[in-house]
Amino acid sequence: MTRIRIAAVFTLTALAAVTLAPAVSAAPKDLDWGSCPSGSPPGYDCAEIEVPLSYQDPGGPLITIALGRLPATDQKHKRGTLFTNPGGPGNPGRFSKFQTPSLHRQFDIVGFDPRGVGASTPVRCFTSDAETEPLKRVFGTFPITTEQETRHFADVREVAASCGRNAGPLLNHLSTANVARDLDRLREAVGEPRLRYYGLSYGTYLGEVYANLFPHRVGALALDAVDDPIAWSTGHRPEDANVPFSTRLGGFRDAERALQAFLDACAADTRCAFREPGTDLRAKYDALLDRLQATPGAITYQEVIRRTHNALTDEANSPALAEFLQSATKPAAAKAIATPFDSALGGGGTVCADTTNPRDPAAWPRAARASDRESRGFGSYDAYLSLPCAFWPASDPARYTGPWNRPTAPILLLANGKGDPETPYAGAKRTERILGHARLLTLDAWGHGAANRSACVDAALDAYLAQGRLPARGTVCAPDHAPFDAR
Repeated sequence: MTRIRIAAVFTLTALAAVTLAPAVSAAPKDLDWGSCPSGSPPGYDCAEIEVPLSYQDPGGPLITIALGRLPATDQKHKRGTLFTNPGGPGNPGRFSKFQTPSLHRQFDIVGFDPRGVGASTPVRCFTSDAETEPLKRVFGTFPITTEQETRHFADVREVAASCGRNAGPLLNHLSTANVARDLDRLREAVGEPRLRYYGLSYGTYLGEVYANLFPHRVGALALDAVDDPIAWSTGHRPEDANVPFSTRLGGFRDAERALQAFLDACAADTRCAFREPGTDLRAKYDALLDRLQATPGAITYQEVIRRTHNALTDEANSPALAEFLQSATKPAAAKAIATPFDSALGGGGTVCADTTNPRDPAAWPRAARASDRESRGFGSYDAYLSLPCAFWPASDPARYTGPWNRPTAPILLLANGKGDPETPYAGAKRTERILGHARLLTLDAWGHGAANRSACVDAALDAYLAQGRLPARGTVCAPDHAPFDAR
């Protein structure tokens, strides 16, 4: 589900609240690019710009957005600026990781830390280390017993309360609609009449909001690992308001498909450490979960689900995932396995500002149990990611809920893998129909995001972002590597 990496919004800090700049001018100004802070990646320039805290009050307080620019290598023939967003929400994005040699040559590539995140004016939810303890307990996990559920709910409630006490006025202005308006200020500040943009995961939702707020300012929007904007924001049916948004997205279904594809690849490849000739690998995996659910040891059921889910975001993780799962069948060794695909997940303000969620916290365990019947463990994993929204102390009046089909002059390019545990393929196909003008490019692989995994996909992104050329309707690209190939 858009890699709901909403942890960064819960900034671990000793500072109590955001200090807002006084109002000076709401008009965007030229950017003053200079050197980046010590420790930044080489080759980047950095800048800051002030934007309104609230676009409904453009003469009111200002906040700061931090940007990073990777200059085009061929400045003499530079064709403009390409903006990027790496997903989240809550991920810093100043130093863009998206580039191809062709795009890097032709364009300045500009990323930014969205409002509330990183070097931009941040949201700070905690005033002391002690206040972070509930967050540490819920970080990246989910309950599977009644006792765990009671503790988990209490911790998440306290995390939300800490944000309400400490975060200040920015907490009420974190919706993606405001991030899209910030992005439009950045576009204007670099002198681009239309936005050229690549967004990954949550960055696709940002692109979808931008395209519908500013359809006449769209130049080329490439949206990779696609979020269904209706499922994200409100749901497709009135009864969807009673389902947590993180369940509505349906990522757990593609997580199940990705897991089965991994197990099938493992069974057919002698390089897979989890492989056992003559053994049903799904039965072996389920037996591991059965044992851990009944008798947790050095590793827990939840940790196996979390690490497996995170590994399934990239086929390149297959060897490490196989080693981890095999080690987990030997409890004494399980903790010793390093898993580079591990990641921390939490909750955050942009998600809760954007999405319709149930009023009753009991909806989350109901959703977890129901979706676990379709996708064991992954259903609970997804459902509880949005639990902070049951207790969130703020809302954003600028939230955008549609329409989603405003026509843009250029067709938007969407890209998605067939088994994406974060942004399911079914949602990408729906989004192709939902948006005013869009075309879907398919990667025939599991994992999260299509760029940098297939020369076919990268060539299509190059052609679209540089020349506006679209792949033929229905194009399906193959990945460059099999799951257990050396990279």
